[in-house]
Amino acid sequence: MTAPHPQTLLPEPIRRLAAWCAVALLVAGVAGVAVWLVIIFKTVVTPVLLALLGTALLGPLNRLLLRMKMRRSLAAGLTCVAVLAVVGGAVYIVVHALVETGDQIVASVRQAGQDLAEHFGAAGTSLDDIADNAQDLLGKFGGTAASGVITGLSVVGEMIAVAVLALLLVFFFLRDSDRAVSTLRSIVPRSTGDVAEAMSRRAFGAVEGFMRGTTFIALIDAVCITVGLLILRVPGAAGLGALVFVGAYIPYLGAFLSGAVAVLVALADRGFVIALWVLGVVLAVQVLEGHVLQPMIQSRTVQMHPAVVMLAITAGAGLAGILGMLLAVPVTAAAFGVVGELRERYGTPPPPAPPSGPPGPPDGS
Repeated sequence: MTAPHPQTLLPEPIRRLAAWCAVALLVAGVAGVAVWLVIIFKTVVTPVLLALLGTALLGPLNRLLLRMKMRRSLAAGLTCVAVLAVVGGAVYIVVHALVETGDQIVASVRQAGQDLAEHFGAAGTSLDDIADNAQDLLGKFGGTAASGVITGLSVVGEMIAVAVLALLLVFFFLRDSDRAVSTLRSIVPRSTGDVAEAMSRRAFGAVEGFMRGTTFIALIDAVCITVGLLILRVPGAAGLGALVFVGAYIPYLGAFLSGAVAVLVALADRGFVIALWVLGVVLAVQVLEGHVLQPMIQSRTVQMHPAVVMLAITAGAGLAGILGMLLAVPVTAAAFGVVGELRERYGTPPPPAPPSGPPGPPDGS
């Protein structure tokens, strides 16, 4: 007696489900190993990822210099100098503005606590106590931090080393970008060269589109909010605008945090009414971004649902903190680009469209 064929034991839907489960487990296993390797070699992986983001963002400027008949090394060097000037200036403006307005924020919180204590009793007293003890808490935190100054210096040194290495990699990536395709084809098997090149171009195109679109949107947001703060005569408007620009690279959460800082600064110096006006300006700019700028500017890049973006940011924060939040969305965009290329190449072709013209006369008429 012959054993029954496996196809007779399981119906077709069950076999398809089992196949998809096997594929999902395989993909999850590969992704888990990849994440583990990234965590183990984060000292090397982090500058490479930052350099790729910088290359995607600075690519148009580098190509413009090349079209001006400039040598590749000189063009890449001038591009890196430009990014150093822009990033360094933005960091200086943000830090200077926040240092100047930090005492005002603390004073505003203390005054708000006193007002609440007069009107609401115990609840306001608690907030007032928190504001009064803010300096003590900062002093205790500073003492704890001073005890671990060696660790802090090592972290700062590691951050500086990562930044310098990333900048050097940006220079080499920009200078040798014409050799990227040939280098990739020399690494992968010859039979998969076309697929690997197409996937790489699609992933890098998605990252480049995300970085370019995000930068343009961040610039518009920063200009609009800065103009609003200047009209409302909020101190440190330029620094707060720079903070909005930097925070825009972390979707949703960055805009929330930078907007909250702007509202607090307005509350500290200009009072409750002006703070409400600043809140209105921030919300209006966010509505403009979500309903006009995002669909218009990033419509040709990889589109991701907001839930996917939030999950990616949460996962990145859990893996690498603020740096992971910054890298999570572009890495996810690259993954979506690769998946889209694979779907176009190996997915089920769409059914042929029915003829649109009127039916012809029957045969034999």
